[in-house]
Amino acid sequence: MYFVVAGAGEVGFHLAQALLESGHEVTVIEADRRRANFVQEKLGSIVMNAPADEGRAQMEAGCSRADALLALTEGDNRNLMAAQIAHKIFGVKQVIAKVNDPVRAQTYREMGINTFSRTTILGTLLHAMLQEDREVGEVLMRKALAHEADLVREPVKAR
Repeated sequence: MYFVVAGAGEVGFHLAQALLESGHEVTVIEADRRRANFVQEKLGSIVMNAPADEGRAQMEAGCSRADALLALTEGDNRNLMAAQIAHKIFGVKQVIAKVNDPVRAQTYREMGINTFSRTTILGTLLHAMLQEDREVGEVLMRKALAHEADLVREPVKAR
């Protein structure tokens, strides 16, 4: 499958790394030149240094053939714009936007954009752990810790 990751912060970088390790094709769009250089050094020439919320950048990234776009920049507004461009202009079927503000996340969902709020997810996880909720807390933590251990054991080599 072909994925476009908009934003190469920690979440975007690690997702791109995991997708590559799973054998998928990935393009990362990152506006910050230093971060784009870091991604290129670690993961190879899969990164474009451009703003992800611009149609031209998405066109050059090949969004018209992408199976999914994941909008993971640090800005809620940028993520919404990138998600809308991918969905409405390039016809990307699966578009997911990271949102810091839970109220905005709900608003985006009402507009037809799949969202997740790390604020809500982390709060829910911590509450579940404190309540010893095995269904949520234990399973999610076990998967996250296993993924972290895999990253330490087998770092991705530059391509």
